Amino acid sequence: MLEIKDLDVHYGGIHALKGISLQVDDGEIVTLIGANGAGKSTTLRTISGLKKPTAGSVLVDGRDITKMSAPNRVALGLSQVPEGRRIFTQMTVLENLELGSYRRKDGNRGKDLQEVFGRFPVLADRRKQLGGTLSGGEQQMLAMGRAMMAKPRILLLDEPSMGLAPLLVQEIFEIITEINKDGTTILLVEQNANKALQVAKRAYVMETGRIVISGDAAELMKTEDIKKAYLGG
Repeated sequence: MLEIKDLDVHYGGIHALKGISLQVDDGEIVTLIGANGAGKSTTLRTISGLKKPTAGSVLVDGRDITKMSAPNRVALGLSQVPEGRRIFTQMTVLENLELGSYRRKDGNRGKDLQEVFGRFPVLADRRKQLGGTLSGGEQQMLAMGRAMMAKPRILLLDEPSMGLAPLLVQEIFEIITEINKDGTTILLVEQNANKALQVAKRAYVMETGRIVISGDAAELMKTEDIKKAYLGG
């Protein structure tokens, strides 16, 4: 469903991505793990159209979308939950969610809003509150709900557990699994490698702009290198 080929990205003189390739098949959860600065967020930003590559290509269903604008990628079915949530703090919960569907032209937004409220009941209770008054966990749920309002086929999740208490981390990963079971393909960037590998089918490991290991997530959890580097083993 999603494929990137030989992707290079620069920030001025910094070579952030160095010829990386990966694919995400229909219905999968695929995770991208690695240390800070490895290039994980840059990969998602390039896929979603927020960063232009200097070489390589991004394909959805075999269609090259490398030069497509970010809004048109949303309309195509790509939706990103950014690192740090990036909600609109001076807008209400409901307004944030409604903005998630701004590219849609179908008549099902009301139904989808109720589905988001069903998945995140706390957002229904807080619908009239300003986004900035929510807790960190509630803001993460709002960011995910906003992305789901775009009715994505492919959801790009960037560090969804960052800064959350362990119980909330568990809840967020349960929700990620539910979203996937309901038919949404997911590419997950996550520093909590243990949780990410538990929910993912396949995994890629990044180091300094390169993918150095890839394979079945459950098998990678058993390898000594992964245990030592990312799982505290």
